[in-house]
Amino acid sequence: MPDIPVLLVAVVGIALLFDFTNGAHDSANAIATIVSTKVLSPLVAVLMAGVLNLVGAFLGEAVAHTIGSGIVRPEMVAGSQGLVLAALLGAIFWNLLTWYLGLPSSSSHALVGGLIGSAIAYGGFSAPSYGSIAHKVLLPLVLSPVAGFFSGYLLMVLLSWLVRRSTPGRVNFLFKKLQIVSSAFMATSHGLNDAQKTMGIISLALFTFHQIPEMHVPFWVKLSCALAMGLGTATGGWKIVKTMGHKIFKLEPIHGFAAETSAAAVISGASLLGAPISTTHIISTTVIGVGASKRLSAVRWGVAGRLVVAWILTIPAAALVAAACYWLLAVTGLAV
Repeated sequence: MPDIPVLLVAVVGIALLFDFTNGAHDSANAIATIVSTKVLSPLVAVLMAGVLNLVGAFLGEAVAHTIGSGIVRPEMVAGSQGLVLAALLGAIFWNLLTWYLGLPSSSSHALVGGLIGSAIAYGGFSAPSYGSIAHKVLLPLVLSPVAGFFSGYLLMVLLSWLVRRSTPGRVNFLFKKLQIVSSAFMATSHGLNDAQKTMGIISLALFTFHQIPEMHVPFWVKLSCALAMGLGTATGGWKIVKTMGHKIFKLEPIHGFAAETSAAAVISGASLLGAPISTTHIISTTVIGVGASKRLSAVRWGVAGRLVVAWILTIPAAALVAAACYWLLAVTGLAV
């Protein structure tokens, strides 16, 4: 029977807990618009999102490889048994804080910030892979919300032109049906990007504990992360659903379809490129773009401003907490 360190078991367990909280925290990404427009009941919506998040988790590995080997330098952190644990604690703390406040911040960037902070605490400022962080994290951090805004705006303008001669009743009937498809697309893309992040962090932990010779994602890691994300999504995140579906912009079925379709397309494209973007950022900005296409005053910009502040704070805040956690683990002798 293989000798598996107890600390590694704890790290894997906490990583799956993070995946679960990610699913619960970000369940709003896939179901907020479809619930707020009353296309599906909350129960049916979360069950659909949970199953499709699980399916999406099996559709690729590019994001997992970015998290596992593109944020910190594997050769510099090999053997650091407390690094991944500290990173997860920093990310989970930020997730729980923003969940409590009802802010749709980024679980993804909380995890990235946690990795950066714990890596610096362990190996100094040379431990993070800054080139990869700039290319795969910071650049998408800026560009993906912009892409979300304009894709939502342009698709809504196009749809408005296409249905300009239809009655409101016919438009609502059509897009209530189509929004089921767009919500399913959104849930699948969410699993494709977000579940892979925990796959990457568990694979990094296995590497640092010398359980795998090189960075790759074992099948059991894929399966456990997919199940954890699906279960988390099924629990829902109703405070965030309320913020996403009602406080930013009053949605109708055509708006929900435009926002979800645009967001899912941006997220899927980024996932294929291996960019661990924030699904929360994207659906938020597509909703804002859809609202702005109607009129700028239709968007509650004060709420949008609070979201931006939370996004900006996520990486440095999670990094600071993770660094503090690493130093605490080092003092107690748990970090090597």
